[in-house]
Amino acid sequence: MDTRTGLPVVGMVGGGQLARMTHQAAISLGQSLRVLSEKPDDSAALVAADVPIGTHTDLAALREFAKGCDAVTFDHEHVPTEHIEALESEGVKIFPGSKALVFAQDKGLMRERLAELGAPVPRWARIATASDVETFAGGSWPVVAKATRGGYDGRGVWMVGSPEAAADLVSTGIPLIVEEKVALKRELAALVARSPFGQVAAYPVVETVQRDGICVEVIAPAPGLSDERALEAQQLAIDLANALGVVGLLAVELFETDAGIVVNELAMRPHNSGHWTIEGARTSQFEQHLRAVLDYPMGSTALAAPVVVMANVLGGEPGGISIDERLHHLFATDPGARVHLYGKQVRPGRKIGHVTVLGDDLTEVRARAARAAKWLQEGV
Repeated sequence: MDTRTGLPVVGMVGGGQLARMTHQAAISLGQSLRVLSEKPDDSAALVAADVPIGTHTDLAALREFAKGCDAVTFDHEHVPTEHIEALESEGVKIFPGSKALVFAQDKGLMRERLAELGAPVPRWARIATASDVETFAGGSWPVVAKATRGGYDGRGVWMVGSPEAAADLVSTGIPLIVEEKVALKRELAALVARSPFGQVAAYPVVETVQRDGICVEVIAPAPGLSDERALEAQQLAIDLANALGVVGLLAVELFETDAGIVVNELAMRPHNSGHWTIEGARTSQFEQHLRAVLDYPMGSTALAAPVVVMANVLGGEPGGISIDERLHHLFATDPGARVHLYGKQVRPGRKIGHVTVLGDDLTEVRARAARAAKWLQEGV
């Protein structure tokens, strides 16, 4: 508890942009998020006041960080499960807890648990040898191979098109699962929050657009999605949050197919598919996550406009006019565009921010968001 304010202290392990935007939400709740950051120039470390430096793989650093925190949460899933279990055994309140988070950390365990719960999942298998992959494929290539732990933004996922490619991948020694390549129409995401009390709040289902394994655009609500399918996706996310015991946000990434929806991945933290909520929903995903881990009542998830589009800003090639000049020009041409930059060093293809645009017409709003993101990336 913060003795100056009488308000609880939330600690977030990880100093990336998710922690940065969660800190922004904490301010309106009278708090300053405590952040465990690996480097003093990490995204959240540049803006938060209470930033111990340490790594998420160091149990001693985690223990020290947790002292004085009323709740500890994460901006990524990479904290070793055994470290979380150790802290829990010492009485630290961690949300989501180890028994839930492991299903976002380990794709094999996730697939097993989802199948036990009867959730729709692709055909999949654990594999140890190249012949396992070949048997799974059954002559129907390609198949999708995934590292069981550690992958994100397209990393740790491989499209395997032949026995030779399978042999090359297996030879790396990375623990893998394989899945069928789903004939998808598009990708969706259902975002819900759940408190320890068991209250849940569901956001409108969104469409996510991927390019080279990276989400480049999110459209809320998902255009052309029937009410029945939207309710099905929201109910699935709520059921999974309850069954897995998630506290905080749960993002369920989905494939939409001709036959229905299929679960692709789970994330138990604020998620790229929910960045639009800062301006586009009555309660942002970041404030909702804080409310959940503090066991506050959930906020409204209603849309702030009929159409909301978020476009990620990726780092471009060096050169051109400065990012400051680009902001000047963007705000002059589209005063309604809302920009969030993450304070990151620019590298080609790296997420350095996002732009959100609200409006009534889907075509117009998408075009404005795409134009703004392209301008900030390329300066042309």
